[in-house]
Amino acid sequence: MAGKSTMAFGEAVRIALDSLWAHKLRSLLTLVGVVIGVTSVIAVVSFVDGANRYVAEKVFNLGADVFLVSRAPVVITTYKQLQEALQRRKFTLEDYSVVRDACGICADVGAGLTRGGAEVKVGNNYLQDTNVRGWTPSVTRIYDVGLAFGRQITDPDMEHASPVCEVGWDIYSQLFNGVNPIGSEIRLDGLPCQVIGVGKKLGSVLGQSRDNWVILPLTTYRKRYGTDDSVTLWIRARSADALNPAMDAVRQIVRGLRHLAPQDPDDFEIMTNQSLLDIWSSVSSGFFGGTIALASISLLVGGIVIMNIMLVSVTERMQEIGLRKSLGARRVDILLQFLVESATISTVGGLIGIGIGVLLAEMVSWVTPLPSSIELWPILLGFSASTIVGLFFGVYPASKASRLDPIAALHAE
Repeated sequence: MAGKSTMAFGEAVRIALDSLWAHKLRSLLTLVGVVIGVTSVIAVVSFVDGANRYVAEKVFNLGADVFLVSRAPVVITTYKQLQEALQRRKFTLEDYSVVRDACGICADVGAGLTRGGAEVKVGNNYLQDTNVRGWTPSVTRIYDVGLAFGRQITDPDMEHASPVCEVGWDIYSQLFNGVNPIGSEIRLDGLPCQVIGVGKKLGSVLGQSRDNWVILPLTTYRKRYGTDDSVTLWIRARSADALNPAMDAVRQIVRGLRHLAPQDPDDFEIMTNQSLLDIWSSVSSGFFGGTIALASISLLVGGIVIMNIMLVSVTERMQEIGLRKSLGARRVDILLQFLVESATISTVGGLIGIGIGVLLAEMVSWVTPLPSSIELWPILLGFSASTIVGLFFGVYPASKASRLDPIAALHAE
């Protein structure tokens, strides 16, 4: 009995593949929906997973013992959030000094400001869209700015608002042509700055360079660009296990500075590496969900097309069905045959979609800065989804074939 079932299954698969090959154009049109759906799932999951890993490793990489305190979230996703942020009190250097002195369980406390779009000029050469960071010396320790050579900004630089700066690798390589720039002068937005350190090469994130930056002492930054911006507090706990106690201590200090009553909500943001990753995940998951919905529609359309083609196949093969029934084939045998054929058709489409999806993800990663990560589970998901679609939409045609009267089927033309 097992051998008979195996033969019936293999025969049904062979018949389905022969039918696909015999009607190439029809088969192509039949498979389009399934192929598009599975390709979309594989490609999008690969991009989203790759981007999540990339962002975790190279963008939001504060460390397990570091957190930020700021007036507004790092990522603002709604206009309401923007309005609320603009109404909040700004953080000042005085706030930084209070938190630094009052937080006994904090290993280090710093303050910083950032702006983009600056121009750096050396002689007749210049570099645009430079990121300018005004930091206290403690932030360079918390963020762990690695230097290729030179030194970092110091407390005396901070106290005297010295016109000194650390520069990223792009400035060193493009404006100094590999010549040691330590002690040389650059013009940052037209104002002089003496180079004291050069950062190690970091590469790019999604096509954006991570090496086009300048770090100034925070006092120098404020002297050049104004003092009205709200600073961000950078805080390192004594260990990863001490992160939550340190956050609680800083929260109480800041609430006291802002005279918030116990029932009042925080009017500031505390962000850890995980909270930043959660924000990114919520954005990427929305994109992922929308794409999966479109892929599901493609699979639905593909399933409906498969069902229609199988109904046509039943009509074309009525005499074959009648002959098989007259020779002793049971309803369940006919049902199984057409279900296997339907599942085979959709599985072929799924396999083609998997191949195209993997190839598409790899090709896009080769020619663009978008990262991708090919995992086993989306491949299995695509394969399973295509097979299930074939089985589900093959039930009605298979049921119709199994219920045919053998005599009527034999006389059908």
